[in-house]
Amino acid sequence: MQYRKVIPLFASCCFMLTATAQMSEVYTYNNKDYEKALELYNNKQYRAAQLAFEKVKRQTRDEEIEGNSAYYIAGSAIRLEQSGAETLMENFVSRYPTSTKRNTAYMDAGDYYFQKGKYPQALKWYDKAEDQGLSAKEQEAFNFKKGYALFTVKRYNDSKNYLNKVSGSEEYGAKAKYYLGYMAYEGDDYNEANQYFDQVAGEAELNKNLSYYQADMNFKAGKFEEAIRLAKQQLPKSGPEEVSELNKIIGESYFNLKEYEAAVPYLKGYKGKQGRWNNTDFYQLGYAYYKQGDYENAIGQFNKIVGGNDSVAQNAYYHLAECYLNTGKKQQALNAFRNASQMEFDERIQEDALLNYARLSYEIGNPYQSVPEVLLSFLEKYPGSGYKQEIENLLVDSYVTSKNYDAALKVLEENKTYNNKEAYQKVAFYYGMELFRDGKYEEAMTYFEKSVKEPQDRAVLARATYWRGEAAYELNKYNEALVDFKDFKSISAATTTPEYDRVDYQLGYTYFKQKNYEQAITYFDRYVKNDKSQGDRERLNDAWLRLGDSYFVSGKYWPAMEAYNEVIAMKEGQVDYAHFQKAISYGFVDRTDSKIDELNSFINNYPDSGLRPDAMYTLGNAYVSQNKVSSGVEIYNRLVKEYPMSPFVPKTLLREGLVYYNAEENDKALDKFRNVVDYYPNTPEAVQAVSTAKLIYVDMGRVDEYANWVRGLDFVEVTDADLDNATYESAEKQFAQNNADAAIKGFEAYLDKFPRGLHALEAHFYTAQSYFVKGKKDRALPHYEKVTESGRNEFTEQSLARLGQIFLDKKDYKKAVPVLKRLEEEAGASQNTTFAKSNLMKANYELKNYPEAIRYARSVLENKDADDRIKSDAHIMIARAAIEAGDEATAKEAYAEVKKIATGALAAEALYYDAYFKNKEGNYEASNESVQKLAGEYSGYKEFGAKGLLLMAKNFYALDDAFQATYILENVIKNFKDYPEVVEEARNELTRVKAEEAKRNSSVNPNNN
Repeated sequence: MQYRKVIPLFASCCFMLTATAQMSEVYTYNNKDYEKALELYNNKQYRAAQLAFEKVKRQTRDEEIEGNSAYYIAGSAIRLEQSGAETLMENFVSRYPTSTKRNTAYMDAGDYYFQKGKYPQALKWYDKAEDQGLSAKEQEAFNFKKGYALFTVKRYNDSKNYLNKVSGSEEYGAKAKYYLGYMAYEGDDYNEANQYFDQVAGEAELNKNLSYYQADMNFKAGKFEEAIRLAKQQLPKSGPEEVSELNKIIGESYFNLKEYEAAVPYLKGYKGKQGRWNNTDFYQLGYAYYKQGDYENAIGQFNKIVGGNDSVAQNAYYHLAECYLNTGKKQQALNAFRNASQMEFDERIQEDALLNYARLSYEIGNPYQSVPEVLLSFLEKYPGSGYKQEIENLLVDSYVTSKNYDAALKVLEENKTYNNKEAYQKVAFYYGMELFRDGKYEEAMTYFEKSVKEPQDRAVLARATYWRGEAAYELNKYNEALVDFKDFKSISAATTTPEYDRVDYQLGYTYFKQKNYEQAITYFDRYVKNDKSQGDRERLNDAWLRLGDSYFVSGKYWPAMEAYNEVIAMKEGQVDYAHFQKAISYGFVDRTDSKIDELNSFINNYPDSGLRPDAMYTLGNAYVSQNKVSSGVEIYNRLVKEYPMSPFVPKTLLREGLVYYNAEENDKALDKFRNVVDYYPNTPEAVQAVSTAKLIYVDMGRVDEYANWVRGLDFVEVTDADLDNATYESAEKQFAQNNADAAIKGFEAYLDKFPRGLHALEAHFYTAQSYFVKGKKDRALPHYEKVTESGRNEFTEQSLARLGQIFLDKKDYKKAVPVLKRLEEEAGASQNTTFAKSNLMKANYELKNYPEAIRYARSVLENKDADDRIKSDAHIMIARAAIEAGDEATAKEAYAEVKKIATGALAAEALYYDAYFKNKEGNYEASNESVQKLAGEYSGYKEFGAKGLLLMAKNFYALDDAFQATYILENVIKNFKDYPEVVEEARNELTRVKAEEAKRNSSVNPNNN
């Protein structure tokens, strides 16, 4: 440890110099001008004296008077610090070699500067006076003064030569020995220094600082008790700066004697160099607190060691980590152990720090690297460690608990030294689940397959098999799904899995999708009769619905109605659909009156149902079939009035026209048919309207009128009707058999031959559907557009939904918005309305139309039946739009809602903003807890992890923990280069923090980032 050296300068070293008149008796009494000039010089009126001597020098004829005058003129110039003074004195010496002043001229100039404390200037003149024939007494004074001047300019070797010459002098000896002792002290020759200091110990004038030097020398020699005694002895006699240095000597001496309690007040009393401590100063005080179990105060010192890279820093960071652990601050301990483990100054500390870093990473997660990587790094670095078995066990478990499945799999696949097949099986399965939840079904299947190929744990094998089937189902690969679901049931361990209770439900659905309704009935029935299915009422409700539908499609209407009654009784969801299907079923068992009653009940009880127009249309048809024509027409008109945009309107108008036609009210019939053609061209209803109208015109003998009317229509070619139908039916058959390629070929051939054919609308729609299923969405797009441009029809709604999806997938939000708005307005199915609104909020957000994004998001949330994922999306849109609009209060509320229900990336985002708002409120500890949860549970979402760490660094600095702040910022800069904006902000923050820390810690380099 280097301390400030106190160099006392003594007034006794300074000499008052006066000019003595050395002149002849005769001249003294006769030359009054010279005498007056000399008086002025002795009274220090140098400018006046200089002018007077210049006059005397010009007028006198006495060589001695002239020489003396030149001497005093030069002396005055020196004292007036005039330019050319040195030349004047040199000229005097050379021009007046016989002058009595010549021998003392250089000494006089040197003494003048010596007296003023201008020792470099004094030395210049003393060098010239070296051989001027001084008397013994003058020589003694000269030796001391030149030795002291050399001492002040730190030319110690030269100084010693002169001071040694007067060390035995009665007048100068004590002072010379003092300075000789100090120079030995400076040169760390403490024995010689003590010898000199002991010889002057009785000198009161010199004794003021001896105890300080001797205390320091004893400290450096390891004689700590003596250093403490001497330093304490010196304290009462010292000024503030020296007291600071003495406190440091006493504190460090107690520290080295391991008397930590005694050391603390003295270490604290040290004020540092220019008011700043260094890393070692903070370490010693921190360690003194640490050894007393005062961990909070120890942390407060250790964490001020910023950017240290030496053995002191490694020790400090290791003990800082222990202090954090002892105060329950595990995240902070993780960082400190990691820092200590990356330094190689003490191998024992390095190994122990890495061990604790690995343990903590497993326990609380790691924001910088995957937990398996940390554990493997320990095993690779210390393969012979006594903790090998413990770390290997943690490694196996960490693959699952870390939830960073992608990184864990890479470690398992790339590392050849530790291959745990059971861990690989589990991690591949859980990663597949994560991908499945994110809708990445193809990728999910890949990882389920990897898991299945390592059948170590039979329960995991069963689950991976089941979810491979779920992924296949989502990809419309129903045959593959069936195989997996059945294989799952054949694995004995499957009965212990959570999937076992719902596999029959999924089998039922898969057969349902394949239109194998008999098998679907078998499995749906088995599921609804399973006691454990009762706990999942949403799935049970859906199973009853699909069971009813399977019976219905199979023509088993009474069992279908029983299933629909179960749905109605549950009151869980889609009750309106069940009620409607039940009403329809009555019609198929010749209970038309019951059908009519149920439909009327439905229309009255479900005013907001998307099926209500369908019910009205069906009710009107039922009335007509019962010859209750007026009632039928009434309900038809009601449908047209209440739902003018419904696809049932053209059907209704056509039915009304047929009713009038059958009643021989031809003019009314023609009006309805013409309305269908005018408002709904290119639809099957328009084609049928033209065909039926033709019969009326022919019957009425108005063929010319019919011909004129038809001539203006461009959507039907009546003469090719037979070929049209045959060509279309051929393509439709391929479509019905799921032969997409053949269906596309057939439909395109049809459209090529009959671009305005009878079935052009259906051909466009089914061509689009076929391309969509094959993933060729760009090819599907123009066909969907043809459908949506053909007026309101039965395919409009689904086409709009698919068009919207295509534009969204292409991120063409400008085109998506008008399509989705139209879908919102025209959709009959609630799920399509929800789809339109949820994606309108996203599209408007991407287009930076934040008020609209928020409006649609709130509209989505008003739908109580929306699932959690859609609600989560709505809340996130509100939150993001509010952030962009600067409305942080709204954003905070929205993110709080997201946090309740979100998973995956949205949960990570919500946690980040939870930490963000807590930081803004000054709730730094709570903010850090949220960041820690983000790092531990969502480490796979790197961008939010990086932003969270940046927040954590700011929190720690606000909590006065500079180590944590700088350490985290340095690691963000190092480990998150894929996010340059975050790294740039971290770099700016690090610069700011280091600049602040450099004000109190001299070891911190604010420019080293």
